[in-house]
Amino acid sequence: MKKNAQVKKRRKMLYEIMCCKEYTPMRAKDLAVLLQIPAGKRDELHKTLDMLLEEGKISINKRGRYEAVRKESGKKEKEPSREYEKKNKGKREFYLTGIFVGNAKGFGFVEVEGEAEDIFIPEEHTGDALHKDTVQVRILKEERDGRRREGAVVKVLERGMKEVVGTYEKSDSFGFLVPDNRKFSKDIFIPMEHSMGAVSGDKVVASIRNYGTRSRNPEGKVKEILGHQGEKGVDVMSVARSYDLPMEFPEKVLNQAERIKDSLNEGDYYGRMDLRDWTMVTIDGEDAKDLDDAISVTKEGEFYHLGVHIADVSNYVQYNSALDREALKRGTSVYLVDRVIPMLPKKLSNGICSLNAGEDRLALSCLMDIDKKGNVIGHKIAETVIHVDRRMTYTNVKKILLHEDEEITREYAELAPMFFLMQELSGILRKKRGKRGAIDFDFPESKIKLDENGRPTEIYSYEQNVATEIIEDFMLLANETVAEEYYFRDIPFVYRTHDNPDPEKMEAVLSMVRGTGIKVKKAKQEIHPKEVQRILDEIEGMDCEPFFSRLLLRSMKQAKYTTDCSGHFGLAARYYCHFTSPIRRYPDLQIHRIIKETIHGRMTQEKKKHYADFLDAVANQSSTLERRAEEVERETVKMKKAEYMAAHLGEIFEGTISGVMEWGLYVELLSTVEGLVHVNTLTDDYYVFDREHYSLTGETTKRQYVMGQKIKVRVENADIVTKTVDFSPVTEESVEKVRGKE
Repeated sequence: MKKNAQVKKRRKMLYEIMCCKEYTPMRAKDLAVLLQIPAGKRDELHKTLDMLLEEGKISINKRGRYEAVRKESGKKEKEPSREYEKKNKGKREFYLTGIFVGNAKGFGFVEVEGEAEDIFIPEEHTGDALHKDTVQVRILKEERDGRRREGAVVKVLERGMKEVVGTYEKSDSFGFLVPDNRKFSKDIFIPMEHSMGAVSGDKVVASIRNYGTRSRNPEGKVKEILGHQGEKGVDVMSVARSYDLPMEFPEKVLNQAERIKDSLNEGDYYGRMDLRDWTMVTIDGEDAKDLDDAISVTKEGEFYHLGVHIADVSNYVQYNSALDREALKRGTSVYLVDRVIPMLPKKLSNGICSLNAGEDRLALSCLMDIDKKGNVIGHKIAETVIHVDRRMTYTNVKKILLHEDEEITREYAELAPMFFLMQELSGILRKKRGKRGAIDFDFPESKIKLDENGRPTEIYSYEQNVATEIIEDFMLLANETVAEEYYFRDIPFVYRTHDNPDPEKMEAVLSMVRGTGIKVKKAKQEIHPKEVQRILDEIEGMDCEPFFSRLLLRSMKQAKYTTDCSGHFGLAARYYCHFTSPIRRYPDLQIHRIIKETIHGRMTQEKKKHYADFLDAVANQSSTLERRAEEVERETVKMKKAEYMAAHLGEIFEGTISGVMEWGLYVELLSTVEGLVHVNTLTDDYYVFDREHYSLTGETTKRQYVMGQKIKVRVENADIVTKTVDFSPVTEESVEKVRGKE
């Protein structure tokens, strides 16, 4: 009895601690320290925590910390979290916590942190969940026959979207907001007194006041009118706002930026290597304004001296300042089709931090000595002062190296020998990287030209050239060199890592590659990046190349930022980090601070602990914000592609089949626009989908549609809201029918 009373007392005490306003979620070991429980006597604490978990009084959050379960009314109630199980009528039921991802058709998925596969939620089991909500899920069906797990939303733990962007539709006495993001599957009711005077067709931002129920729409309040549908830039702004991108800098941040001088003073030069007499250039795109890397190359005998000089942004953005906190909040600059949303105010990114030609600038330089085989035989990372001689573009450097323009060659005659030396060294480095197995996915990038009203006038593929390859090779080498040094220094650091592919996903692709007659590793053998590159080399020029390249890429994991140096699979690199773009990426800025602390001999044990305490959070947040930036960039490009194709309805284009599914074919045009040929438009026969070979075959005609096949299509529809394009196939028979009608 006495023992039971003690157990109850412990449970009550722990629970009350977690209910305190002052309590912040802790791990078990932190709780033990708080309660002064010695390391050898913590079993009882763990048992007590387990009991509270089973009772549903506490939960474990995504970071593995314990907290009291919150109830919407503010009281406590049972809220199973993460992975614990309970007995119910002899049956074991598993509860998981994750993020609900909605779908316009009513069903959804739940993404659980740390799990590769998400959980399918049928429409009848979505409950009150809306897109991005944190939910508790009960598993209904386990994974089987290649089908994902199926579950039911038991409870919404936390609402994910506080604001929604969409198109306002006005009625007589009220209005509705139709969300741009169709994953948020319900329209939002707007009472007239909360409409801010919006009219039908306005793009607005509304805050959600009530999330409604399964049978009742959410209710909201218009807080901002972005502009009328069709006005210049409103469409892109709407997409950016729907991803909660910060559009304006807070006044405090702008004021801090304004106080920074536009030029260097005498004190800035003190203690730095003076490299102002070195010949160096920046090489960027024509429209680039934030120039954060400069290059110098010389050769002495058979040794190359490569300098990669990076803007010393950390000199102006101090740790935990308003500028720094805002940069961390943004994580990265976002490059949209019609604008850039910068990580730092323009006063810095386009001004004192930008390595503008003809100006003295502060830099952090990685100076490397390289032998004729591409090995870095010595290097130094130093704080420097530099003076860029010329601002070069990829286009002009390419013209010089390929002897395409005599006038340009004459204009830059004094720099031409350095460009040819760069090309020579770049070739050596690329060859070395290829030998070790680095993978080179050569997908063309979409470029979209807009007119003065923001409408797309031209879409084309922008591929790498000799000049872009030079800069890529030099940046990669600097990133590897810096990462390797700091790994062996055993100093807390932020690395760029890329884990090995999931064996099952990769094997599914390899089995298809084998079907083409290309020899690949035996099943279940771990693949090396060199093997992936060999496959890419073998399929180069084949019809199936775009298909298999995409499948191989999709079978790989996403690169991310981590504090562990686990290597980069795609680059076949043991050590890798992001050092070269501190104007537009926060991890680069963060490691610059670590490097400078080390250079100045200030990396004490106390400083190491300081960095170790928060770098995990920086890495995780930077990875998340990078994915957000990529998604919003992709969405604005898709939207402009749909808008462009809307002006070409009925026209015929030639493309390549880039995907085959049960519901139809995806066709990519030379312009990089991709659209769907729905199976319902294949009216000449009944087509059967072959999952193993990704093909559709007509039962009677035996006509086959396969990956990589050239095909002519007619533009049937282009929807700017859903950002989709629909094609229909153009065959000789269909052309004859049209001619017959004429």
